[in-house]
Amino acid sequence: MRHPLPHPARLATHATWLTALLLTSAAALAADAVPESDPAKVPEMRAGSGILLGYLARKDLPNSLALLPPPPAPGSSALAADEEAHQKAKAQRSPARFALAASDAVLKFPAAAATLSCTLGVPISQQATPHLNMLLRRSLTDAGLATYTAKDHYQRQRPFARFAEPTCSPQDEAALAKDGSYPSGHASLGWAWGLVLTEVAPERAQTLLERAYAFGQSRAICGVHWQSDVDAGRLVAAATVARLQSSADFRAQLALARAEVVAARAKGAQPEGDCSAEATTLAAGKRTP
Repeated sequence: MRHPLPHPARLATHATWLTALLLTSAAALAADAVPESDPAKVPEMRAGSGILLGYLARKDLPNSLALLPPPPAPGSSALAADEEAHQKAKAQRSPARFALAASDAVLKFPAAAATLSCTLGVPISQQATPHLNMLLRRSLTDAGLATYTAKDHYQRQRPFARFAEPTCSPQDEAALAKDGSYPSGHASLGWAWGLVLTEVAPERAQTLLERAYAFGQSRAICGVHWQSDVDAGRLVAAATVARLQSSADFRAQLALARAEVVAARAKGAQPEGDCSAEATTLAAGKRTP
């Protein structure tokens, strides 16, 4: 009678084959779990826009209309505070700070990738840090889109349109005049970037948040947002980043971005651009009342 158990040699061969199969399957699963880092393979919000789909479905974004109070009403003390803040922001328009505000307004990649590169201390690009680059591109979309239920509802007039003043982004003024001011999408995505990068590099959390805060203030200095728009944008950002924690793709990309930063520092990689000039400009802004 044939023995019900396999011959030891066949058993060993079977075990080796099974182990190899399991390892291959695990590797395949791991590969499937790795979020895409190639922008060409992630759908755009609108063909040719360069704005990639975020991590969250539209229905899963925070509802900014439900989250935020209405913008300051005409004749209110809150509007008076906004008008005073607008004048103070205009007083900060040194040539260097106005130029930085114009740079902060650019959301097209690869240029936008450099925004927090100096503060993070490593280059951020598709070539140098592809997962970090993708983390910023997709979270930009989530944090920006989350502002639109309130934006579209209130259709608040922007300060430059109300006062017929120039901005740091003259090429965008026609489009901005038709886009609601409250809350600020730029301030939302900038603060979201800061919060996300504190998870990537927690040892730099303070300076990252300071830079992200200045990014939002750039919108007031530029003249395209009221201070209350900027403040509300940061609140939407916090809600969006909290919601992003539920995305497996976001969490996986965050971990990979963290590893990229560690590797870049180990290699001594340095950010591109004049980081010293940026630091000087931001420090001067802190001294301006």
